[in-house]
Amino acid sequence: MMFLSYTSLSLIDRIVPTTLQREFRARQRNTKVYGKHAFKETTPLNRETTPELTKKTSNDEPEDTSLILHYQLLKSLRAAGQRFKMADSLGTRLTGRQLLTRILAARLVLEKTLGPEEKRVGILLPPTAGAAIVNAALTLMGRVTVNLNYTSSQSILETCIERAGIEHVISSPTFLTRVNLDVGKFLIDAAELRKKLTVGQKIQAWSEANIIPLTLLARRLRLENVRPNDTLTIIFTSGSTGDPKGVVLSIENVGSNVLAISDLLHLSPTDTALGVLPFFHSYGYTTALWVPLTLEPAVVYHTNPLDSKVVGKLARDHHATVLMATPTFLRTYIRGTEPDALSTLEVVFGAAEKLTLDVTDAFEKKFGVRPCEAYGATELSPLVAVNVPPTRHVPGKAIDAREGTVGKPIPRCTAKITDREGTHELPLGEEGLLWIKGPNVMQGYLDREDLTRQVIWDGWYRTGDIAKLDSDGFITITGRQSRFSKIGGEMVPHMIIEDSINKILGATDGDPLVVVTSVPHAKKGERLIVLSLQHSIDVKKICRELTHMGLPNLWIPSVESFTEIEELPVLGSGKIDLRRINEIAKEKFCDNPRTQ
Repeated sequence: MMFLSYTSLSLIDRIVPTTLQREFRARQRNTKVYGKHAFKETTPLNRETTPELTKKTSNDEPEDTSLILHYQLLKSLRAAGQRFKMADSLGTRLTGRQLLTRILAARLVLEKTLGPEEKRVGILLPPTAGAAIVNAALTLMGRVTVNLNYTSSQSILETCIERAGIEHVISSPTFLTRVNLDVGKFLIDAAELRKKLTVGQKIQAWSEANIIPLTLLARRLRLENVRPNDTLTIIFTSGSTGDPKGVVLSIENVGSNVLAISDLLHLSPTDTALGVLPFFHSYGYTTALWVPLTLEPAVVYHTNPLDSKVVGKLARDHHATVLMATPTFLRTYIRGTEPDALSTLEVVFGAAEKLTLDVTDAFEKKFGVRPCEAYGATELSPLVAVNVPPTRHVPGKAIDAREGTVGKPIPRCTAKITDREGTHELPLGEEGLLWIKGPNVMQGYLDREDLTRQVIWDGWYRTGDIAKLDSDGFITITGRQSRFSKIGGEMVPHMIIEDSINKILGATDGDPLVVVTSVPHAKKGERLIVLSLQHSIDVKKICRELTHMGLPNLWIPSVESFTEIEELPVLGSGKIDLRRINEIAKEKFCDNPRTQ
């Protein structure tokens, strides 16, 4: 279980002079509500976008700040006032004004800690109030956050730090020890940041959060220079090759997702979300971080999504109504959480891997709410399509949920199906390659224009998934084009595993001795399978070697997942017939070879 000593900045309410508190109450009685039209000034600051990735010119002035997360954060937290807004399993509990105070205080400390030209900053923390505060503070500073994957290997972590050009990583030595990772000279100890906060900075942060009019605070933060297409974050994904790629997401990318969630789920101050998803995953970054920071719901974080008893207790104690999770996590709660612990849930999503009927049935039977399936990709910020839960369906509106599909495209997002080469669009109902277009499409892969051109054509993103569209607009995913599996919500690349095993066995280039594929798995979504031409191989030794090579545990097949074949099936072109490989695996490992 992952723990992190409390690292966020201390509250200052008790040390603020009484005169300032009286002045604040007087101003509060005379202050008007500041709507979105209070923020109109705009012109460029701290651009992170490169010319080849830019969607709009720097002279484009946003007519509407609904997609600018910075403005929405200030307005949301100021409006929340003394209402509960954020908590975590470490004992933190904050109101809207308290949370805003801490964010602004963290900003003041970080401004003194980071170099003025340091645009990208790494964060390696589990989902907690402290991690949320650091992310928000860096964003208000105009810095680009890079939340690093603490479940990856040391070598992959180092690669991500190097490719992002990171000079500092905000983390905790205690947490790094627990996850067996080291960031060396890059470390900024989050606990030490708290000690650097001066009395003057505490007073300034409190007055900015409580007294200063929002328009003046926005000018002080130089938000007039923020553009929708400025880079907000870089999220690393292994993709289909296993080679870490930095997905560059803009403020508009994530902002459009948040706006769509608001439009579809009609979240209110009475909602409280369970924040169990990590911020290094785009699913968690958007739904567990920016949704509660900029919309009305509160959020409760826990560091380990598989700790079903603690998650259940948090849900019960805070009357949680919203749970964004993966089917793997839902299975864990079905097994280890008491029925009454999740009885207040109204909205439950299982995404990032296929949501099966056995999970939806079992979850509904135990907790009284049926999970809905959604679909997305890191490159799409991540939400693409969603089935709206019955509790949030607006009477009189068109049908917005259909079980067995991943839902309809979100507002301002369009889907189309083409042949597998992407040359022409297919009619409704026909199976083909799924493409997505909208404000959620990433700016591109970091420093990889070649890879960006492969997946974005004329604004359309090539998902690599095989799907079909029905006449009502619902999307059904039927397969994957790329060679990777989604296991426990994480992308696992077949080729890296395959190459590693071939290397262990001494195979020569172009003459593989093993091929890796996957079959459906009831608990994890998919299971890795290794088909080998060599007989009587030492499977346990191979698994140990894979561990020594630095592959994550999720990438290492179980010893029962190796099988022998007489020859590798090939196509007329001489390439390995991957479809036949998968059929063989299903014949050997599935009760029903036709299982999808």
